[in-house]
Amino acid sequence: MMSMIARSFLIAAALLTVTVAPSAAQSRRETIAVPTLRASITVADDIVRVGDLIDNAGSAGSVAVYRAPDLGTTGTLPVAQVLNVLRSHQVIGVDTRELKEITVTRLARTIDSKEIEQQVSRALEGRHGLGRAGNIALTFDRDPGDIRLEATNTGTMQPIAVRYDPRSTRFDLTFEIGNDAGAAPSKLRFTGTAIETIEAAVLTRNVERGDVLKASDVIVERRPKAEIGNDAAVRDSAVGMQVRRQLRPGQALRVADLTKPDLVTRDQNVTLIYRTAGLYLTIRGKAMDGGAEGDTVSVMNLQSKRAVSGVVTGRGEVSISVATPRPAPTADATESNSASVKLSSVAPNAE
Repeated sequence: MMSMIARSFLIAAALLTVTVAPSAAQSRRETIAVPTLRASITVADDIVRVGDLIDNAGSAGSVAVYRAPDLGTTGTLPVAQVLNVLRSHQVIGVDTRELKEITVTRLARTIDSKEIEQQVSRALEGRHGLGRAGNIALTFDRDPGDIRLEATNTGTMQPIAVRYDPRSTRFDLTFEIGNDAGAAPSKLRFTGTAIETIEAAVLTRNVERGDVLKASDVIVERRPKAEIGNDAAVRDSAVGMQVRRQLRPGQALRVADLTKPDLVTRDQNVTLIYRTAGLYLTIRGKAMDGGAEGDTVSVMNLQSKRAVSGVVTGRGEVSISVATPRPAPTADATESNSASVKLSSVAPNAE
């Protein structure tokens, strides 16, 4: 009887083993995810690892398999080649999702040439007579172009060495950029020349002495301050002014080159205007001097043949103000006033 019971238990145990074993194997397959190839990846350093290429890489994820592309660039890898490399590291059974190639992009921080110029100008601002950063013109010994750094270089450009020679106008600057990954900061060095510039009114054509400038004759350009000094003319103020000397195209205008235009020239026939209270009289005259608006000139009165002085008030126009004499007190008024005074002074005695 005991032997029959033992035999039944063994059979039951065997059946249980048969039914349980497939379930356990299926459970293990469900918990082990299939490694799957990625279509595109990005890396922050110069190495591509197994874990970058596939999902569910497991313990092989940290294994280095490729060198990354150059900073800020993208490369491609044929899938067949990738599978061979993975097999050599015992990574098999990879789901390729029918991909033919993988793109690999290396992250980078890009500092463009405009930002570099701004940072150099700010570092030089106010040094040895240089003015504001926006007025500094730079010429680099070597065009910096766009500079790419590791993506972990997230710090600002900090100048750590600034040298400038005002006589030669040369600069030599070194910047430092911090790395948030704990690596040493990156250093960037730039050399070249720096000069302060100002906005200047520049001629577009040849002008002769006495010419009056039109709007089309003058444009605005930035020129070295040392070339013009502190006497640079402003375009809006230069238009309509008269030049004192001959000037050539491309020449920057100075305030000393300009004067108010002559509205009256020597020997010119002009209109003499006499102004006084209640009187406005015009007479023909001939200028004996030239002058701009507001200048005092001598004019020959062609009617009386006498020279008079007047103020230029317009083109071919000279005004003369005639003083109006104050009226003298009349005899009746004097006597009346005297009588009034006399009466007021003797009135008390009359009493």
